[in-house]
Amino acid sequence: MHITELFLSPSEASSQEIIIKSAAIKMGIAVDKIKGYKLLKRSIDARKRNIVVRLAVALYDHEVPPESEIEYKNVHNAKNRVVIVGCGPAGMFAALRLIELGIKPIILERGKKVRERRRDLADINKLRIVNPDSNYCFGEGGAGTYSDGKLYTRSKKRGDIHKILKVFVQHGADDAILFEAHPHIGTNKLPQIVSAMSETITKHGGEIHFNTKAVDFVFSANRLKNIITEEGVKWPVEACILAGGHSGREIYELFEKYNVSIEPKPFALGIRIEHQQSLIDQIQYHCETKSEYLPPASYALVEQAYGRGVFSFCMCPGGIIAPAATASAEVVVNGWSPSKRNGKYANSGMVVSLNESDFEPFKRKGNLAGMYYQASIENRAFKLAGEDLRAPAQRVTDFFNNKLSLSIPENSYIPGTASVKMNEVLPEQISNALKLGLQQMGKKMKGYINEDAVLIGVESRTSSPVRIPREKDTCNHPQVENLFPCGEGAGYAGGILSAAMDGERCAEAIVKVLFA
Repeated sequence: MHITELFLSPSEASSQEIIIKSAAIKMGIAVDKIKGYKLLKRSIDARKRNIVVRLAVALYDHEVPPESEIEYKNVHNAKNRVVIVGCGPAGMFAALRLIELGIKPIILERGKKVRERRRDLADINKLRIVNPDSNYCFGEGGAGTYSDGKLYTRSKKRGDIHKILKVFVQHGADDAILFEAHPHIGTNKLPQIVSAMSETITKHGGEIHFNTKAVDFVFSANRLKNIITEEGVKWPVEACILAGGHSGREIYELFEKYNVSIEPKPFALGIRIEHQQSLIDQIQYHCETKSEYLPPASYALVEQAYGRGVFSFCMCPGGIIAPAATASAEVVVNGWSPSKRNGKYANSGMVVSLNESDFEPFKRKGNLAGMYYQASIENRAFKLAGEDLRAPAQRVTDFFNNKLSLSIPENSYIPGTASVKMNEVLPEQISNALKLGLQQMGKKMKGYINEDAVLIGVESRTSSPVRIPREKDTCNHPQVENLFPCGEGAGYAGGILSAAMDGERCAEAIVKVLFA
C-alpha cells in the first residue's frame, strides 16, 4: 500500500481515473501496476477563489477487499441482561455493542417505530398537533433519526469513530461517510438505516419495546431495582443504561424527586437563521453560480459578544427548519437536510452560550433551573406566535432595528410563522449578544446580513440542561452502582457520533464493572 495526498480541482476530484493517475505520478508508480485504490479522506478548501479538493489516497498492487462486517452474537438466551432506557443513537449503539459482547439488551422506548412515527410528524406539520411521546425527538432512533445524520465530532478520543461509521455503512449508509471530512447521511435515508439497526438488535436476541415509557424508578440499597412503565409493568433491572435524550425532562424530575444526584449544565440557546442556498454558495465559493462538481456550501461561524460565545450550530445546506416540540404548549425548532442537500434554503442554528447565572429566576427549582428556564422561553415563543405551533419569525434587518417585520420571507418551516419581535421572545442578554454576534458575522460573510434573511425561533435543544454524574472510569452513577447515565440526555454527548461512541463506552463499562 502507498499513501499520498493530492490537491485537485473539483472537476478533477470527481474522476476516479484522474485521481489514480495523479497519485501514481506523484508516487512514481506505473499506472498499470495499480490494481486497487481507496479514498481515505476528502475535504474541500474554499478559502480562496481557486477551490481545491484535498484527498488522501491509498494505492494497492492488489484488489482492495471490502470492509469487514461487524459480527454479532446470538444473545436470545444470554445469562446477563441490560435494560436500556431510550432508543436513540446512544441506546441503539449500546445495544449493538452489548450483543457483540454476548449480553442481551432490552430497550424501553417511549415513542413509536419509524413507520408509525411518520404519521405523528405529519400531524405536527399539517395539523399542528404534538404527540408528547412520538415526535421529532422521541421514537425509534430518537432525535437522531430526523437530525439528518451529520456524523462529525470534535470528540476524537472518546471512541472508535471508524467503527461507528462502519456500523452505519453495514446498515445501509453510503460508504462515502468513511472518508468524507464532514460525513452526512440525510434525513431521507436515516429512517431506513435506523430500522435496519433495530432489526439487527432483535434478530440476534435483543428486545425493543416501543410505546413503553419509563415513569418511575424503584431504588434499593444503592441499586436500581425496577423500572416502572406507564402501563404499570415493573421491569427488573440487573443493570441499566440511561439514554433518554436531551428532552427526557421527566427523568430529570424523577431523579430530583428521589435525591439521586444530578447537576445543572450550561447550554446554548437562540434561533435558526435561513437564507437562499444560492446566496450561501455565492458567498462561500466566491462565484455567481456554483460548479456542478461542488456540494451545496455550508459554513461555521463563531464570535464573542458581551462575554458570551455566539456560534452557528447544526448548519443544514439545502435543508428545512423543522418543528421539534415535545409538548403542546411550546415552540422548538431544529434543522435537517436530505442526502443530496438540494433544497432551495440553507439554515443554521445561531445560538448564544448560557451560564448558571442566567437561570437565577428559577433558582427555586434547584438543579432543574436551566430546564425550567429553557421551557419558559419555548412557552413564550408559543404564546407570542399565536398558540398554534407557528414559530415566531423576523427579518434579520428588522431584528437589528427592533422593528416588527411587516412581512416574513417565504421559508421552509411548514407549520407556518408569525411576525414577532425576537427580543420579546429571547431574554435581553441573549438578544443583545445575538445582535452583535450576527453583525460581526456579516462582516466576515459579505451578503449574509440582508433583509431576506429570516430568523425563526427558538433553537433551544442544543444540548441537555442537566448532567447526570457518573464515575470517570466505570461510567456508573456515584450513588447507584448499576445505573450508567449515557449520551446527550446525561450530558456526555453532543450529536449522533459522540452519542453512539458514548453508548458503546457504557456497554463496555457494564461488562467490566458488573459482568467480568
